[in-house]
Amino acid sequence: MFKTIIMFLVLIASVTIPAHALDQKNLPAANAAAPDIAGKSWLLVDYDSGAVLAAGNPDLRVEPASLTKLMTAYLVFNELAENRQQLDSMVYVSEKAWRTEGSRMFIKVNSRVRLEDLIMGMIIQSGNDATVALAEHIAGTEDAFVGLMNQAAVKLGMNGTHFENSVGMPGKDHFTTATDLGILTRALIRNFPEYYKYYSIKEFTWNKITQGNRNILLTRDPSVDGVKTGHTESAGYCLIGSAHRDGMRLIAVVTGADSKLKRADLVHSLLNYGFSNYITREVYPAGKVLQNVTIYKGEHEKVAVETGDGISLTVPRRSKADITQVLSVPDYVIAPVEASQALGDIEFTVAGASLGHYPLTTTTAVAEGGIIDQLMGTIMLWFE
Repeated sequence: MFKTIIMFLVLIASVTIPAHALDQKNLPAANAAAPDIAGKSWLLVDYDSGAVLAAGNPDLRVEPASLTKLMTAYLVFNELAENRQQLDSMVYVSEKAWRTEGSRMFIKVNSRVRLEDLIMGMIIQSGNDATVALAEHIAGTEDAFVGLMNQAAVKLGMNGTHFENSVGMPGKDHFTTATDLGILTRALIRNFPEYYKYYSIKEFTWNKITQGNRNILLTRDPSVDGVKTGHTESAGYCLIGSAHRDGMRLIAVVTGADSKLKRADLVHSLLNYGFSNYITREVYPAGKVLQNVTIYKGEHEKVAVETGDGISLTVPRRSKADITQVLSVPDYVIAPVEASQALGDIEFTVAGASLGHYPLTTTTAVAEGGIIDQLMGTIMLWFE
């Protein structure tokens, strides 16, 4: 049934099928070549599937400049999501925050500012002063906050990233990669959709000073709703752009471009290429039960396995290859079984290339059974 559905999608739309994080290693090539990108590194990734649609030097160590503020925002959003902070929390502006060099929101020393206003100052105006004030508010000192940033990077799998500050000032040990920026952007949008809205705001006024969002794609293309710019002399001009069209979201990362206009043009060309040449569809929703597995020596005889997360896949729009799936689950397990325990996986392939393995997890826990269950389980195992 599944194969029939997928073949139908291919015939009517020329399907698309990838994986989570940046998992899919063998995305089939599109008929059209990716655009030439004049930057240090770049990446085009599908938000839902994690498929990398185009890349150049994606694991090259680069300076993130103000793209650093994505991680600062990620941690602030997490504090809000876990109710440790509120949007109307009042944040003290220290002298250090007030004196921070670079782009500014123009907050006043020793004043108190609403946390939400600082978020907008950090995101829309790229205010270094607002960013440091938020970091100090969350962790006590910026140094302590940087420790949290690096912990979060490790947890997210950003293996090529290390932070020295919260704002993106150059430093010997302040670096990232296009791959890691893609991972972080996907996590920020996925985990905090209610706060991602700030990245689409075009201007913000504080202290009677109105500053426009430096992401000029927001005014050029209505499908673009983020994300962040960055620039230092050593980093060059950097931009992460994200757009949503016809149910498909793409994220493009470009670092080290020559100018503000060039970084916008390069990101826009990547986004347009992706939407024109690839398509992504949800294959299974989160929590889709796919099979039952026999349990011996347990309170119950069966346990269902499901897709923990939804599975979306990406393929070239003009591909005619069939996509197939193979479920790999054990014939039986011995109790006890924990809820959400990994129990096999599902692999998708197209034209002989793997699109990735997706874990299957148990829907419920099954405890060990009583004496009779144990005895019957032992007998049944003799015949396995």
